[in-house]
Amino acid sequence: MKLLYQIGVVVLLLISSNLAGQSLFASNENFTRQDTLRGSITTERAWWDLNYYHLDITVNPETRYIKGKNTIHYTILNSYQTLQIDLQPPMKLTKAIQDGKKLEVLSDKNVHLIKLEKAQNRIGSVELIEIFYEGKPREAINAPWDGGISWKKDSNGVDFIASSCQGLGASVWWPNKDHMYDEVDSMKISVNVPKHLMNISNGRLQSVDQKGDDTTTYNWVVSNPINNYGVNINIGDYIHFSEVYQGEKGPLDMDYYVLRDHLEKAIVHFTDAPKMMKAFEYWFGPYPFYEDSFKLVEVPYLGMEHQSSVTYGNQFKNGYLGTDLSRTGWGLKFDFIIIHESGHEWFANNITYKDAADMWIHEGFTAYSESLFLDYYYGTKAASEYVIGTRSSIRNDKPIIGVYNVNSEGSSDMYYKGANMLHTLRQIIKNDDKWRQILRGLNTEFHHQTVTTKQIESYISNESGLNLEAFFDQYLRDTRIPTLEYRLKDNILSYRWTQVVNGFEMPIEINFSREKKWLYPTEVWQEIELNSTEIDVDIDYYIKYNKVQ
Repeated sequence: MKLLYQIGVVVLLLISSNLAGQSLFASNENFTRQDTLRGSITTERAWWDLNYYHLDITVNPETRYIKGKNTIHYTILNSYQTLQIDLQPPMKLTKAIQDGKKLEVLSDKNVHLIKLEKAQNRIGSVELIEIFYEGKPREAINAPWDGGISWKKDSNGVDFIASSCQGLGASVWWPNKDHMYDEVDSMKISVNVPKHLMNISNGRLQSVDQKGDDTTTYNWVVSNPINNYGVNINIGDYIHFSEVYQGEKGPLDMDYYVLRDHLEKAIVHFTDAPKMMKAFEYWFGPYPFYEDSFKLVEVPYLGMEHQSSVTYGNQFKNGYLGTDLSRTGWGLKFDFIIIHESGHEWFANNITYKDAADMWIHEGFTAYSESLFLDYYYGTKAASEYVIGTRSSIRNDKPIIGVYNVNSEGSSDMYYKGANMLHTLRQIIKNDDKWRQILRGLNTEFHHQTVTTKQIESYISNESGLNLEAFFDQYLRDTRIPTLEYRLKDNILSYRWTQVVNGFEMPIEINFSREKKWLYPTEVWQEIELNSTEIDVDIDYYIKYNKVQ
């Protein structure tokens, strides 16, 4: 989630990089060595597999300082003696220890190469290393878009602090293997804060430890794999309420943490959360993290999809800060942040991209989930009107897929062009039951996995029984909108596709004389006889129509 809308005009301004490494266009971007070290599976990353983190830190709101360590358990995949840990300045990696020995660390800006003394040659064995660090992390000036730590005060002057780091990287505030391809299997998060504050993080609260008279440590345990940017801290004068949702896999704890003064309005407004859960379990399958519960946590910024700890700052309004992004009226039927960010539990946290270039897997499906929420409660017509209404945000300035191996996100069109691509796909699959089975199947086939675009494409193609290679090339790797060129003369309809990639053959259903008929256009003119002098275009397809003489 990194959407920003200008006043009066719905415009996506996601801070992103250009063009696609596997696109139909060449990239003109210049990438640095740091981009490659961050965005690629380096030799110093590839030889070890993450098992477990214990992030144990103290947060000092007065000095805006974080100090602590990350204990990392890993499995040796191949013999190698140098291990890459990522931590961004001004944070400092102060020491690394293995088996009680302090190790040599070679630092290059965001990257720290640790020279291991113990032979790393027992393939399959599990090892442990402790990474100590401290410093004043980068402050998020306009979270969540620029990322870092938000150091704010609530209306009572009490500290109100939160992390957000999608794109920028979790290493902006804690040391880790900062690449999406390798998710840690489980994690403990221990955060020490002044005693008048609470820290809310991912997973379940294991214990609360009093540390003398001044501070308290909150220990949270995450039982499922989690991506690095999904890990969060949220510190404030919170009050808690909860409910138990009877879901597909049984009772699900749903917990809510809001500022003390916001309790009454939150109790009313957060009723969208169980409604969301009911709709998304229907469309996508069981909530992927029953073991870790579901939480909504109020924060001093708009919100983010932190796993099992979804953050919320939409001011207890429907829509996007009270605005309908579709400009159809349907966007005011739900709280945008609760629905969109929670949708990421399935697409981002359950199914996670391996490379930032494939970020559309997170944002396209989740933007589409907004219309599916409407579909569940208000019907298919409402859902269609909403997703079609969001087309005004599409720029078609560059391909949705970014450049691989350099931490490059694609176009901001990954949101609503991605959503409209999926809405179009629903039309050509022709069967809503099959479409729902595909969406649920994705969350089963790739449960708790990191994936590539090609894997998603192949799964949908195989399950739909359609050859969708050119379809995905068109919408993900090209900027042109497919155009159905046609003419109707003497009841003969002539038609073909233009502005398309080679081999594009998407079928389309047309309406004429109150009847419907499937056409199978290609780039070559075809003809069909109709008992009509006019056809009605179908706006459910994200295409253009061009009537010629």
